[in-house]
Amino acid sequence: MILIVDDETRLGEVTAAGLQARGFEAHAVDNVPAALAFLDENDVRLVLSDLRMPGASGRDLLNQLQVARPELPVIIMTAYASVRDAVALIREGAFDYVAKPFEMDDVVATISRALKLRDAEDDNRRLRQELRDKFDFGSLIGTSAPFQQVLKQVTDVCDSRATVLLHGESGTGKELIARAIHDNSQRRDKPFVAVNCAAIPENLMESELFGHVKGAFTGAIAARDGRFSLANGGTLFLDEIGDMPLALQAKVLRAVQEQTFEMVGGTRSIKVDVRFIAASHRDLRKEVEKGNFREDLYYRLNVFPITVPALRDRPGDIPALAAHFLSRHSRFMSKRLTGFSKPALTAMEAYRWQGNIRELQNCIERAVIVAQGPMVEVGDLPPYLFEDRPRLASGAGAALPADLDAELARVEKEILTRALRECGGIQARAAERLGITERSLWHRVKKLGIRITRSTG
Repeated sequence: MILIVDDETRLGEVTAAGLQARGFEAHAVDNVPAALAFLDENDVRLVLSDLRMPGASGRDLLNQLQVARPELPVIIMTAYASVRDAVALIREGAFDYVAKPFEMDDVVATISRALKLRDAEDDNRRLRQELRDKFDFGSLIGTSAPFQQVLKQVTDVCDSRATVLLHGESGTGKELIARAIHDNSQRRDKPFVAVNCAAIPENLMESELFGHVKGAFTGAIAARDGRFSLANGGTLFLDEIGDMPLALQAKVLRAVQEQTFEMVGGTRSIKVDVRFIAASHRDLRKEVEKGNFREDLYYRLNVFPITVPALRDRPGDIPALAAHFLSRHSRFMSKRLTGFSKPALTAMEAYRWQGNIRELQNCIERAVIVAQGPMVEVGDLPPYLFEDRPRLASGAGAALPADLDAELARVEKEILTRALRECGGIQARAAERLGITERSLWHRVKKLGIRITRSTG
């Protein structure tokens, strides 16, 4: 839709008709307030506005759109055309201008150029967003000292050929660290191939890694390349390598050391050029001591070790990570959420996050689904965040809460919820039981995001 804004009503209508005759959808209004109202309700791709109009001018409209809709191209029509006017308008953000009286073909040509440029910019934004969604760099957000150390190590190692071994609990984002190393290396234009050693059945793992020739085993009706071949020229990420069968580790050691292997059932050696990154949530040194992991493979992989911290060891990064996931899930679900209430954020910062960033992301996704207001409230968070917390106790040996605000919010919510439940959801009766005013109860219920269910019994 092209919106025409011109106080000369007849000229605006004629211009709209001329554009419609050339295949454009167009609508004309005769003042800036009407234009803004139309923009709020319709999908407008370009604005063609007169410069001089009673009241708000075309320049006023341009300035407002530069703030509210900077991606929307604006073409100014003016009977007072001059080089100075043209330069000033374009500097202020107009795509171009046309001088009255104009030829419709000139207007169409200018509009076509503007729309073509906008389409190219939209495509670029879409592609950038697809890349961000494909390579979810959420876990690379953080300013805490432990995580900044990880980022420094990534910066140090990415341009080398060194094999990297990532240590860290499940859900800490080890694969995203591996992708960051690859994407910032000289191999960035080559494949990044990830394989989860814990997710592949033991009897299929050798074929999955190295491929097989036709007839190598029952069901091998055709030759198939493995992950080592697919990663040639790029990076192979061996996730959860601590779960790899001991019998297969010798062949992997040779492939890592010599960049050479044979397919299952094959006799021909295949040479590859692969950069290896491995990861495990297990302590591989202890696995070596237990005899579950080859010592020579461990030392071959442990050239550049990086320990990825657990989320509970970087609590200062929780607000930024939570905001990142809130923005992403809100966009996917077409919900407008502006942030977290103070009690909700405090509760998340106090939780231990045994599942690390993966658990935080799932928590935020669930909160976005259930949230009814403009912000995520305490009541939108999963109940397990408030379970298994140490109760307040007295005495010299009693442990103090790690976060007073979160503990007070939890206790207050627990007491209010119990009172409302025992009073059948009747707020006046619950307030009386608690010795507070009904207005105070209502304020606390809203602050803590408590949902009231009236009893029908």
